[in-house]
Amino acid sequence: MFEATKVGRTVSKGEFKAQRDELRTELLDAQRRLKESDISVIVVVSGVEAAGKGGVVNALNEWLDTRGVQTFAFWEMSDEERERPRYWRFWRALPPRGEISILFGGWYLGPIEQRFQGHCDDAALDAELARIVDFERMLTQDNALIVKFWFHLSEKDQKKRLKELSRDDRSRWKMLPEKSKFSEQYQHFEHVAERVIRQSDRGIAPWYLVEAENTRYRDLTVGKTLLQAIHARLGEQQVVTEPATPSDPLQLPESESAQVTLLDQLDLSQSLEKDAYKEKLKQLQAEVNELAWTAYKKGRTTVLVFEGVDAGGKGGAIRRITQAVDARLYRTIPVAAPTDEEKAHHYLWRFWRHIPRAGHMILYDRSWYGRVLVERVEGFATEAEWRRAYSEINEFEEQLVENGAILMKFWLQVSDEEQLRRFKDREDTPYKRYKITEEDWRNREKWSEYKAAINEMVARTSTEYAPWTLVEGDDKYFARVKVLQTVCDGMREALKKKKSEIGTGVLRCGDLLRADDD
Repeated sequence: MFEATKVGRTVSKGEFKAQRDELRTELLDAQRRLKESDISVIVVVSGVEAAGKGGVVNALNEWLDTRGVQTFAFWEMSDEERERPRYWRFWRALPPRGEISILFGGWYLGPIEQRFQGHCDDAALDAELARIVDFERMLTQDNALIVKFWFHLSEKDQKKRLKELSRDDRSRWKMLPEKSKFSEQYQHFEHVAERVIRQSDRGIAPWYLVEAENTRYRDLTVGKTLLQAIHARLGEQQVVTEPATPSDPLQLPESESAQVTLLDQLDLSQSLEKDAYKEKLKQLQAEVNELAWTAYKKGRTTVLVFEGVDAGGKGGAIRRITQAVDARLYRTIPVAAPTDEEKAHHYLWRFWRHIPRAGHMILYDRSWYGRVLVERVEGFATEAEWRRAYSEINEFEEQLVENGAILMKFWLQVSDEEQLRRFKDREDTPYKRYKITEEDWRNREKWSEYKAAINEMVARTSTEYAPWTLVEGDDKYFARVKVLQTVCDGMREALKKKKSEIGTGVLRCGDLLRADDD
């Protein structure tokens, strides 16, 4: 694979200067056009040691308008990064639409290092690369342009370059803390790199192999390739993607018995007497408080997702949990329409940014499921967007669980009659009026569409590692107790496991190795 990067390509100083000035003008023009588009550009810079990755990035920052460019180096992980899923640090680096992010190594650095150092085998590496391919496809389908450069040197040229760098105290290579450098096992590193590139090279996010011995050739090649990629994307009427959307939902016969959904199976008549509710509430609140502190001490994050029909009792259920838990341990995120900043990113970006540090609890009052519910029904997302969201959401939740999160999802359901009663009660009660809007009334008119969307959502996203709990909500006492009991049971069971037992059973390179509990 790397033979073509060892043929001795060069560019003279005169040729470089003439082409550089023209290239810079064209890049700035393309960047201005990019700013007016809804396209984001992600440049991944990787390669062998001493190939001059820093020099390339410096050149790009010199040629481009740096006000629209951000550069990220993924060296040692910070404490707050270690306490979250690995991809959290990458989501924070994703550019808004119209801008460019340059990533040193990106999501490839960890898997390459761990495989090279023998911390995982080829099967685990391939599993992580499959996740990366899905991640890049998801970003591309959201209108991101991903351009990946691999810079390569022959073993002889690398040794020569490293000798020069060893005299520079500011060089990244000299600052590396590891005793064993990749360059000391050139063939092994090249073998790992070849596997990574082969498994993750896709038409929607291709790798470009660049010979790095001549710096002028290297820099011009990168600049021209990036320019061509931006021009090509700006010239497209729509994003080029690989067909990867779920098949059409089942086409059901037109009879009432054939249209039954999961929600129709709920027994909404279940109730709880007030005295029994108070007694149970006191017991469960004391238990959830104790479990929250245990989770904090063990470094286990808790993520609670609340969805449901309008006036279904989400707020009341959330309050019964937050009343019991120390305010220093939790945060509640009410999810409304996305802001301009959030619209400029992939829809999951706003949720990745809120993932708490290890040991803390986060409660979502509505969540990422808006993509397959309100955005689907109201037409805010295209059919292709909401269809592929099921797999995107499952992948997101799988990463949370693999990182040790205790994840529970609740759908609170009430009957049509009970919802109408609560709507009217909100209109008649001054301090409740803010809860009722014209949109709530409009949603009632589309209930059949919402019911079909909810049924498909549960069917596609209730997984072994993140199942849905459907809550019968006509009686608020019953619903609140069921939610609290489920939270306590789920946390208690999860906290029995050692860190080494957490996850979904798939070993992947790149994730931090977890030590057993004390």
